[in-house]
Amino acid sequence: MPGATMVRCAPAAPAFESAMTSETGFTSRFISASDGLKLHFRDYGPLAATALPVICLPGFARTAADFHELALALSQDEDKPRRVLALDYRGRGLSEYDRDWKNYDIRIELDDLVQVLVANGIEQAIFVGTSRGGLLTMALAAARPAMIRGVVFNDVGPVIDARGLLRIRGYVGKLPVPRSFQEGAEILKRLSDQQFPILGEAEWEMMARRTWTDRDGALRPDYDVKLMKVLEELDLEAPLPVLWTYFDALKTVPMLAIRGANSDLLAEKTLEEMAERHPDCEIYTAPGQGHAPLLGTKDMIRRIGKLVARAERRAG
Repeated sequence: MPGATMVRCAPAAPAFESAMTSETGFTSRFISASDGLKLHFRDYGPLAATALPVICLPGFARTAADFHELALALSQDEDKPRRVLALDYRGRGLSEYDRDWKNYDIRIELDDLVQVLVANGIEQAIFVGTSRGGLLTMALAAARPAMIRGVVFNDVGPVIDARGLLRIRGYVGKLPVPRSFQEGAEILKRLSDQQFPILGEAEWEMMARRTWTDRDGALRPDYDVKLMKVLEELDLEAPLPVLWTYFDALKTVPMLAIRGANSDLLAEKTLEEMAERHPDCEIYTAPGQGHAPLLGTKDMIRRIGKLVARAERRAG
């Protein structure tokens, strides 16, 4: 992750527009990135909440929608409601697509993340990162360590298994376009049933609705298919960078590291080493799930809620 500490900051927080969608439990907001590209994020919970906010960062070709159940639970907690932001990276979800696919780069996405935090006046938060979201959190730990008060890593760590990247490269931007979400669920099930034998029909359809969108009429992927070019540029024959230095920058904050039992991206050995190296890292292996485990179940929400409470106590 060379260069991750180089973060450009706009002199003033960019203005953002908002569209209320109260029936869904969140507000859609938009801000301008440093280069003017429009970024979208979901804003859950009260703006004036005194509790530490939670920032949710999705996987490589995923969107803010992946965190909906978790964000609702955390933002609507009766005892301590808190603000939760879930981001769409550039080229994903409702964020604008970049004309230059080479800007789908983790260093630029780190700058985008900082712009969102600055625009919303967030100086400290707890970060929940799935896959690429975890890599972004480690990059932020190098660039702005004081911003991070707690971390959840969802099926990602300092050592990435090339097998998982190879599998992801095989389908991002290359899935057949379904005629319906039900057909999309069948496509995803055929692709990933071995990784997720625990999922039922309802979960597969939910995943389909979070993989394709019908905003423009016909179904299409909910991300810029040029993301595949980023993966095609990776030399998976060469050793991947090892990020323990970035991980070690998080030693002062509570951590929960989750691994899917069938994951091909995060090895069990890496998960165990994360727990050994970090003084306050709880680890959990999600049975019947691969890369990356769903975070919307009652059990996952409870586990993440415990980490959030632990981080808040430590920060206080």
